[in-house]
Amino acid sequence: MAVLDEKLIDQLRALMDRITRPVEFVVSLDDRSASARLDEMLGQVAALSERISVRRDDGAHERRPSFTITSPGTGIAITFAAVPLGHEFTSFALALLQVGGNPVKLDERVVEAVRSIRAEQEFVTYISLTCQNCPTVVQTINAMAVLNPLIRHTVVDGSLFRDEVESRNVLATPTVYRNGELLGQGRMEAARIIAAVDAGAAGAVETGLADRKPYQVLVIGQGPAGVSAAVYLARKGIRTGLVGDRFGGQVNDTLAIENLISVPHTEGPKLAADLRAHAEQYDIDIIDGVTASGIDRADDGALAVRLGGAALTARAVVLATGAGWRRMGVPGEDEYRNKGVTYCPHCDGPLFKGRDVAVIGGGNSGVEAALDLAGVARHVTVLEFMPECRADEVLLRRMAESPAIDVVTNAAVAEVLGDGSRVRAVRYEDRAGGAGAELGVDGVFVQIGQVPNTGWLDGAVELDDRGQVVVDAKGATSMPGVFAAGDCTDAPYKQIVIASGAGATAALSAWEHLVRG
Repeated sequence: MAVLDEKLIDQLRALMDRITRPVEFVVSLDDRSASARLDEMLGQVAALSERISVRRDDGAHERRPSFTITSPGTGIAITFAAVPLGHEFTSFALALLQVGGNPVKLDERVVEAVRSIRAEQEFVTYISLTCQNCPTVVQTINAMAVLNPLIRHTVVDGSLFRDEVESRNVLATPTVYRNGELLGQGRMEAARIIAAVDAGAAGAVETGLADRKPYQVLVIGQGPAGVSAAVYLARKGIRTGLVGDRFGGQVNDTLAIENLISVPHTEGPKLAADLRAHAEQYDIDIIDGVTASGIDRADDGALAVRLGGAALTARAVVLATGAGWRRMGVPGEDEYRNKGVTYCPHCDGPLFKGRDVAVIGGGNSGVEAALDLAGVARHVTVLEFMPECRADEVLLRRMAESPAIDVVTNAAVAEVLGDGSRVRAVRYEDRAGGAGAELGVDGVFVQIGQVPNTGWLDGAVELDDRGQVVVDAKGATSMPGVFAAGDCTDAPYKQIVIASGAGATAALSAWEHLVRG
């Protein structure tokens, strides 16, 4: 069977006219099956355009299999030590197009900041092909490498280079190194990456923000609620800004979505891409890679939203900042985060192949995580706080049938233990009155729900005892001119379809607020 099926080939073929300059794949192979697959894949792609060629040079890369995408005479070099399928196929396709001359789509302020960097930068990003967070980071650094040939980027699939992953103690994806030093792990915005490279360039990004003209409505958050609000506002002819640190929000972390009415099945990253494509059809000022830090009333009555050291102003604001993973709040959790404590089984599960792991939480997300991990890990133990797991019956049946999964109920996690560099065990207490225990594990996957991303709003709008923004039936908050929608609010039932509808409601309410003055 061919590496790329006809559907993927057709998708690539439709993009070939965007390649306007020669592209060369410089590939290094070994005798592993992954090398044969990579060789076939690159051959399939090269056959689609006379502008693409493949040159084998086994001495060109320290890792094999690897290949570099370059265009002769440009100095651009993006390297994949991977067979870039799964979630990274889009990263590969974008890199191919951008190296081939298709314009990089980043905010102008970010483009200018990247081009102003004058020192050589060598990035290495460790990923897994099942990681939904990885493509965002990979594509950002790839774009930087296209914009500035002083920046080079290598993407390493941890499953292909396990010795290297072990030696660097990589226990979370993505993990990014810059010039041999650890830059960070997990999701990272463009602004953070640029700041690590050049503080002056990061300052230019903020200056570019401050120069933006006032908006009629500013939407904070780029998930389903935020995008829905922005589209509805743009359709009304409203000058709208849409800002956030991650387009699609937590949708990116969802592997399968089957309850979005009229869409029988999709995946989170695809839905996030579809949301962006829809937003880009309208005159919406999309500002990526920024995080709001406060909101105030300006002297002229406008609303000012602080974004780092800069601020944007608007006559009305829609808050759609969503929610993040709930933490356990026990000793050792923060110390060993990304050293064995993780919140995304799809992203980091492959790094725990053949190891013992614990899943904290027996709801739907916890049981789904356990089932996924059972196909990778040696053994999975689910620790559930309540007397029984609360997942759907179909999931519980599947879990009971798995010999690789054990369940411990009435288990209150007390501490995460480790050796200073990685997790070694988790200690829990028996809430039913029995003796507690210490469970030896290499990984702890926390799946105990979510908390709203509203810490930056404390004191600005009314929050309930869970930190959720209190809204009325029209999405209005306690602050005049400020509306809210989606998982950051006290509205019941956190679902994509509900968030989308709430975003439309908040947008129409903001429009009504403008009309009434």
